[in-house]
Amino acid sequence: MSQPAAGDRALIGRFLEMMAAQAGAARNTVAAYESDLRLASEALGGGLAQADAAALARLGDGWADLSRSSVARKSAALRRFFAFLAEEGFRSDDPGAALPRPGAARALPKSLDHGDVDRLFAAIAARLDRAPPDPLDLRLAALVELLYGSGLRASELMTLPFAAVAPDRPYLILKGKGGRERLVPISDRARAAVTAWRATLPPRTAWLFPSGASHLSRIRLYQLLKDLAAEAGIPPDRVSPHVLRHAFATHLLEGGADLRALQLMLGHADIATTEIYTHVDSRRLVELVNSRHPLGDRPIR
Repeated sequence: MSQPAAGDRALIGRFLEMMAAQAGAARNTVAAYESDLRLASEALGGGLAQADAAALARLGDGWADLSRSSVARKSAALRRFFAFLAEEGFRSDDPGAALPRPGAARALPKSLDHGDVDRLFAAIAARLDRAPPDPLDLRLAALVELLYGSGLRASELMTLPFAAVAPDRPYLILKGKGGRERLVPISDRARAAVTAWRATLPPRTAWLFPSGASHLSRIRLYQLLKDLAAEAGIPPDRVSPHVLRHAFATHLLEGGADLRALQLMLGHADIATTEIYTHVDSRRLVELVNSRHPLGDRPIR
């Protein structure tokens, strides 16, 4: 196998260092980027860093026989590389727009509408109205509040330590994929739900959601949500921890949240991953522009 030219090799190396050190990309992500960039450099005769839009378009044409996911991954790697070169002054332009974008036909994530979410919380509230409330219902309330209210991954939720949620701190510090730490806002009602649940636990408990000698399992979390969905009159196959995470993201965007802020809250290394949530209602986007854009309320002269 041929090697990238010295210029490409050095710039690819600097880009990968940035991905690992500043962006906090996981080791597997860095390895995948390195492979895609080296292959692209070889295909362009060592001229990747100097490639123009026409060269990148030809490169993309050569991916015609690859799967949609492979093309999306390669395009994302190269677009991020060229953005890096432009930001660092190694290029005066960014030709990444010439690369294919197969993500247009990407399957949209399953989500829940606001009515579905209201029904889930109504079912929880009905349980908590019993006197005294069952500690397991308090646990369920805390679980769902954190899943939908903060967009946590199931694995992150299950492994929260006992003291992760502080009564006087409106955020969580999480370590997600690739060991990256991030701040995640937590609502007042989620903190109240966690406080009520934690009051039922022994003080020396290691996990916020313990089970036996360890923590609650993801399988058990799935089962709890399926049971809650059935109780709320929602088909159980429509509800899961990841669906609630998707609902968190979708509903924030519908409310006008910034995509970059959402990326940070979800812990996505690449904003291209967060962009799947931009399938919000087009009418809502028009209303957002009209209400938030500085010229939105000015008459045309």
